Amino acid sequence: MIDLPNMNPEDEVSVEVIEHDAPMTERSLARRTALQILYELDCTNHNSEEVITARLKAQELQGKAARFVRLLVNGVLVNRERMDQAIRKYATEWPLDQVAIIDRNILRMAIYELAKVESTPTGVAVDEAVSLAKLFGADNSTTFVNGVLGKLAAEKDELQKMLIAGQEAAE
Repeated sequence: MIDLPNMNPEDEVSVEVIEHDAPMTERSLARRTALQILYELDCTNHNSEEVITARLKAQELQGKAARFVRLLVNGVLVNRERMDQAIRKYATEWPLDQVAIIDRNILRMAIYELAKVESTPTGVAVDEAVSLAKLFGADNSTTFVNGVLGKLAAEKDELQKMLIAGQEAAE
C-alpha cells in the first residue's frame, strides 16, 4: 500500500505552468508539432496517421505548415533505422536506448532535414534542433544535440548517401 499525504480541500496547492514563447515562423511551429507527434509515436503504439491528424487539428495547422509536419514525421518514420545508425555512429558514448526519447526524435528530425530537405540550410536545421532541445529537453540536451549534429553536418554527403541507399534498398 502506498502512503499518500493527507490533504484537505482547504490545503493550498501550487501548480507550475510552463509557457513557451511562440515560435517565430510557421516552420518552427511545424517542427514543434512534428516533435510532439514523433514523441507520442515513440512512446505508444498509436496509429501515425491518426496522431498526425489529431495534432494538426489541435494546433490548427494547415497548408504549407501541415505539409511540412507530414514531411518531417513521415520522413523520420520511413528512415528511422538508418537515422538511428547515424546517431549510434556519432554518439558512441551513448547507447541509443539510453538517449532521452525527446533528444532522439530531435536528432532524427534534424538528420532528415540535413539529408533530405534541400530547402533547409544546414545551419537552420542545427539551430532549430538546438532550440527544440532547449525548449523540451533536459539540462544537457542542447550540448548533446549540438555536438551530435555538428559531427553529422560535417559528414552531410555521407549521411545523404546513407539515407538514399537505404531508401533504394527498401523499394
